[in-house]
Amino acid sequence: MNLYDKWIELAEKKRTQVESDQYWKAYFEEEMKNYEHILENHTEVISGKLSEVADKFNMDTVTFMGFLDGINTSLVKELDLNALAEDSDINLEIDFEKLYYNMIDAKADWLYNLGQWDDVLSKEKRDEIAKKYKQDNIAVSTKIGRNDPCTCGSGKKYKKCCGK
Repeated sequence: MNLYDKWIELAEKKRTQVESDQYWKAYFEEEMKNYEHILENHTEVISGKLSEVADKFNMDTVTFMGFLDGINTSLVKELDLNALAEDSDINLEIDFEKLYYNMIDAKADWLYNLGQWDDVLSKEKRDEIAKKYKQDNIAVSTKIGRNDPCTCGSGKKYKKCCGK
């Protein structure tokens, strides 16, 4: 079983509600520390053997796979998570605008509200990304109203044409 499969198994492990809450609370605290470090050192590209990078973040390799799963879509070049092993070389070059957008999408306010963002993206840029996220996620109805022009192009109202 590869590291990624081990992570999925660990994440989906049957737990009581209390155990689940405790597990995820601890995981999210570790995740937040990782992002604080990454944002504080945003000019540094994190790279090396997966096991060494996991050690740098004080995580075991399986739990670190969970972190990689979360950040993967924010990397300039995504990793093939299923192919990673402890001795795999990884390069975490992060697209910070994409990372901020993805944090908003994940509703991870404990991450996108970190103070360390101030040194990475300006307040204006973060507001612009948040606005784009809202625009991208507006619910749009494709339902044709009775009084809308008919889609057949006749120029009549839908109710007087194809909607009869």
